[in-house]
Amino acid sequence: MTLRDVNIGDTVKVVRLNGEGAVKRRIMDMGITKGVEIYVRKVAPLGDPVELTVRGYELSLRKADAEMIEVE
Repeated sequence: MTLRDVNIGDTVKVVRLNGEGAVKRRIMDMGITKGVEIYVRKVAPLGDPVELTVRGYELSLRKADAEMIEVE
């Protein structure tokens, strides 16, 4: 399951980051690394972006990027 599939109000744990190069590095620079817990706060009216709470701060992430993050 990827972060894109998670419902609003759920907390999940990052299992793996897919993607390569600059995109993967950017996701990691935002604090999303293996083992981190992510709370899905809300989704924009048209479905993109998704608002998350990661390591105590709020983060908006495009669904294309959320698809690269495998969670459990």
